[in-house]
Amino acid sequence: MKNGRIRVLIVDDSALVRQTLSEILSSDPALEVMATASDPFVAAERIAEEMPDVITLDIEMPRMDGLTFLRKIMAQHPIPVVICSSLTEEGAQSRLKALEYGAVDIIVKPRLGSKQFLEEARVTVCQAVRAAAAARVRAPRAAREVEPKLTADAVLARRSGAMLETTEKVVVIGASTGGTEALRTVLEALPADAPGIVIVQHMPELFTRAFADRLDGLCRISVKEAEANDTVLRGRALIAPGNHHLLVKRSGARYYVEIRDGPLVSRHRPSVDVLFRSAARYAGPNAVGVIMTGMGDDGASGMLEMKEAGAVTIAQDEATSVVFGMPNEAIKRGAVDMVLPLTTIAASVLAHAR
Repeated sequence: MKNGRIRVLIVDDSALVRQTLSEILSSDPALEVMATASDPFVAAERIAEEMPDVITLDIEMPRMDGLTFLRKIMAQHPIPVVICSSLTEEGAQSRLKALEYGAVDIIVKPRLGSKQFLEEARVTVCQAVRAAAAARVRAPRAAREVEPKLTADAVLARRSGAMLETTEKVVVIGASTGGTEALRTVLEALPADAPGIVIVQHMPELFTRAFADRLDGLCRISVKEAEANDTVLRGRALIAPGNHHLLVKRSGARYYVEIRDGPLVSRHRPSVDVLFRSAARYAGPNAVGVIMTGMGDDGASGMLEMKEAGAVTIAQDEATSVVFGMPNEAIKRGAVDMVLPLTTIAASVLAHAR
């Protein structure tokens, strides 16, 4: 940092996008646009002249694509990188590859629109860059061999009618910056008949479905993007669709999810606070809450409500968090029962959900 400000290098082949991002980032007194570049070759020249604190990077560019450039950066001199991408379902998988290669976060390119849209874009872009500057850049990890999933009949047989009981547990998890790989670590460690899980990961619209599909291919449990009225079942995780809030509701012995539009809550949509507050209200002591790596305080108030309602609450520790903001805020508010390293969270969830 220079003069206490986070220096940002913007890499995008669109002059309009570079200008718009520059204006958005310059509106935040904590941020400074150090330089812009129209492609990775120009970006390399800028980096040679002066090292930025954060890079915003497009994927589709001339001469060299963003993924190739990202891998070169991470191999030679790791720098926090935020992928700034167009909102297309077809390109979602390649954007998610960027997270595997070491990018800190994905945001959607700002576009001209309503005043509300531009204001929300400003909040999202500036927060993502500030979070990236505070992140611990980690080396990508290799995928492991995935065991075959149980069939739906096998999962139901293992449940032995548990869903008919009012003591059925539901697990709610909230994460932001660094959360995609952290969630992968937790979900990969769960058995095929793990308790039903509902997740809010701060991520743009359309990318959440690709993210859920990716995790579904890596984990023994099933993972899907949540749809309205999906039942919370053992052996399945539901991920909030981007740009929509997700709530846990209850009807008799059945937990299900509700998807809602609405304003940003704690500067996010979906918001972890919205999910946690619904779990406090509708699951109470039958809930287990986990707050993981991320910038800001989203989820801290909701987790306190969960604890006050009798739920078990867990926070990821500082050493294993890419950004310790969200867990730390929950800890400071007295909302957390235990603080655990990432690799032990799954075992703790299982122990407390039995």
